[in-house]
Amino acid sequence: MFPVVVVHGGAGQVPKERSEGSSLGVRMAARAGYAILRGGGSSMDAVVEAVSQLENDPFFNAGRGSLLNIKGEVEMDAIVMDGKTLGCGAVSAVLNIANPIRLARLVMDKTSHVCLTAEGANRFARSVGVPEVPPESLVTEYSRMCWAKNLAPGTNRGDSQMSQMGKMGTVGAVAVDRQGNVACATSTGGVANKMEGRVGDTACIGSGGYADNQVGAVSSTGYGEAIMKVNLARLILFHMEQGQSVEAASGLGLAYMESRVGGLGGVVTVDPQGHWAARFSSLQMAWAAAQKDTLHYGMQTGEDFTHSIDDPL
Repeated sequence: MFPVVVVHGGAGQVPKERSEGSSLGVRMAARAGYAILRGGGSSMDAVVEAVSQLENDPFFNAGRGSLLNIKGEVEMDAIVMDGKTLGCGAVSAVLNIANPIRLARLVMDKTSHVCLTAEGANRFARSVGVPEVPPESLVTEYSRMCWAKNLAPGTNRGDSQMSQMGKMGTVGAVAVDRQGNVACATSTGGVANKMEGRVGDTACIGSGGYADNQVGAVSSTGYGEAIMKVNLARLILFHMEQGQSVEAASGLGLAYMESRVGGLGGVVTVDPQGHWAARFSSLQMAWAAAQKDTLHYGMQTGEDFTHSIDDPL
């Protein structure tokens, strides 16, 4: 078993002018997570670090760069899960927090609850010393442009998943450490121009992510309403329990979601032996994986570029 971290930057269609930045971002996040694993750190530390990097990167729909709700505000969801204990923590509709993924971990580590939402999540953040940031610090010109475009007369602001996914998708990571422990972390700003208070799959155990040392770990991305209907992360692990490989199980889960509810998306998946997969049914998904001191990455179907983890990006 070789430690591994796999990250995704969201399923959908990456605009051409943002593809280079998105690819670089996931590679940097994977390298940051792998540095922790290579130093003997835990899979939980690795996925939280990787996702935090993506939350800080304005090219992604999480943390800074989150898409805006109908009021033009940032509301974010995040989840972590520890495969060794099945411990998990999540936050939903949280405001003014730079790294919701770190707050989700604090929910897991410091409360008896699994998920805190909205003002309750922010109140908890203040109680454990997590600083709030100015709301405008999380808003980028790109997210503001997407918001304004979706307000234009004649724009379909219903449940058209492709119109939503075309903007950006959720980010996430899975990892296996030297002890064979798996973990997942997922974070998002949600869909463009969502209703105030809307919560998608990310904060839902078994949909936005799941981790169990007996099977593996998954982080999901795509149209949240579709992912929740099929419990995508847990569905993929079910297929692994039936003997399917990480690659096959990921494909089966995505195919079922598309055929049953017309949902498109993507996943990164690992098993406790260090096998991994990055699969998607959407047009694109920026992803990167680090294992055996090698960095793998891609964005289009079938891509798997590689180079040494220590080479300049």
